[in-house]
Amino acid sequence: MIEASSRHGNHLLDHRRQRFHLTHQRQLERLRPMLATAAMALPRASEDRLWGYEFKWDGVRALGHVHGGRLTLVSRNDRDISVSYPEVLGLGSSAAGDGTVFEDTVFDGELVAFDAAGRPSFSELQQRMHVTAHATLIHLVERVPVTYLLFDILSLHGRSLLPEPYTSRREALEGLQLQGPAWQTPPYFGGDGPDVLAASLSNRLEGVVAKRLDSSYQPGQRSPDWLKIKNVRTQDVVVGGWKPGQGRRSGLPGALLLGLPGPAGLRYIGKVGTGFTDRTLADIARKLADLAQTASPFAEVPREHARDAQWVRPALVGEVEFGEWTPEGRLRHPSWRGLRHDVGVQDVRRAEP
Repeated sequence: MIEASSRHGNHLLDHRRQRFHLTHQRQLERLRPMLATAAMALPRASEDRLWGYEFKWDGVRALGHVHGGRLTLVSRNDRDISVSYPEVLGLGSSAAGDGTVFEDTVFDGELVAFDAAGRPSFSELQQRMHVTAHATLIHLVERVPVTYLLFDILSLHGRSLLPEPYTSRREALEGLQLQGPAWQTPPYFGGDGPDVLAASLSNRLEGVVAKRLDSSYQPGQRSPDWLKIKNVRTQDVVVGGWKPGQGRRSGLPGALLLGLPGPAGLRYIGKVGTGFTDRTLADIARKLADLAQTASPFAEVPREHARDAQWVRPALVGEVEFGEWTPEGRLRHPSWRGLRHDVGVQDVRRAEP
């Protein structure tokens, strides 16, 4: 009778463990990346020692969920993008430096393609985004390889690290010694922000991300505990229309009309007509054709920009590089960088004052 009671207790305990494991797994699956707040300058010199600094990688953010020996890559807008990056998936069945196999582990990092000079290249990465055909990927993996750069860890073997400070999470991540054929763990630097920023500039990197050493991981939140300081100014934009091209661009967009979401529709922030390759422009033209509509999605557009404009449903998000904001809230000298399939329209906002 005692044995029966003991078996019943063990069964109940196993059931509770399984239920806890399932609940924890569902919580991990709903995670979204913590986001950095745009800043025009580094933290004050008097606070420099309170911050860690990482290079900012010009790629696509992705959480990496490891479960059952498989890695699932999830984008910022909750899309499973694993199939597009097969060379990275080996991380799921790899082992840590001490031979430990991962299970119920969640990483945070950036998917990055490098150019011939070894610098991150978002334009190179564009060739890999949204490609799912196996025959195409076989050639692309060789021609445009992608590396998963890991800079945080949210859960390790089922134990949540979200409340832990940044330093503890980085210690746990670096202790795994993850350096594989398509994944790496770049270092972070405690303090010395000006030197790190100068190094990013001299190496023609996008900038740095400053993270408070005592900061917890706040899923889905844009927090002042993380700051992004860029060497070039970029802005996510929503495409609301286009102006027909002329000459060699006849039949294609000559310029895209850009906006930011607002309560009365898109707020017009300018147009961009440079930075396109022939291939990207043709691809954008096909996408715009599917989104065509008769009404303008903008709250207001200057008459000279609205003339001959073709309107589209505001569903495409892109990124531009630009000089500065004008007093009227327009982009000065914008240049197209590429589509941002990993960013939802609802997440687009002005990145800096």
